[in-house]
Amino acid sequence: MADSARAAKLAQRIKVVVAEGLRRRVKDPRVEGITVTDARVTNDLQHATVYYTVLGDETAQSEAKTGLERAKGVLRAEVGRNITVRLTPTLEFVADEIPVNASNLEALLRVAKERDAKLAELSANAEFAGDADPYKKDEEDEDA
Repeated sequence: MADSARAAKLAQRIKVVVAEGLRRRVKDPRVEGITVTDARVTNDLQHATVYYTVLGDETAQSEAKTGLERAKGVLRAEVGRNITVRLTPTLEFVADEIPVNASNLEALLRVAKERDAKLAELSANAEFAGDADPYKKDEEDEDA
């Protein structure tokens, strides 16, 4: 069984090989807008999961997924030629959800910033309910 450091190195190499294979070997127009973002390999080096993003709407994403499934054999052969392991790992393609999550996070941060600005505006004109320093001591207490 291989160690996780070797699996991580192999994953990075697979990521590069798959991206180059998509650019050079696969002639399907459905995969032109694909960006390979990450790859993970199991510790036994038998299975690789390749994460990708696609520019475009839902139709472009579904077509890209179909194109990747059709090109899986070509890409696996390309990986087999370019890595040095006894068995070529199987490839699984998963759409990366990071851009969607990032846009949701940006929207939440924008709302929080707006609320902070409203709160700062309200607190600028606010006055204390009691004394400004509720722990103020009398002069007699200071002498004692």
